[in-house]
Amino acid sequence: MVMSLDLKNKIEKARHNLHKLVEHNKGRLGHPEVIRQSMALDELINEYNRVSRNQTRA
Repeated sequence: MVMSLDLKNKIEKARHNLHKLVEHNKGRLGHPEVIRQSMALDELINEYNRVSRNQTRA
């Protein structure tokens, strides 16, 4: 649960950074910075899902 809250905060920060990068790069979703940040956000979401799934099983 604490881990989940920390992950939620990291996800929110990564999402915000992604949004800012898209704006900065004039909506070009294929820009390398945008893709990198999107992948980082995906990893955080995957980690959150793994933690949530494991807590549900326990």
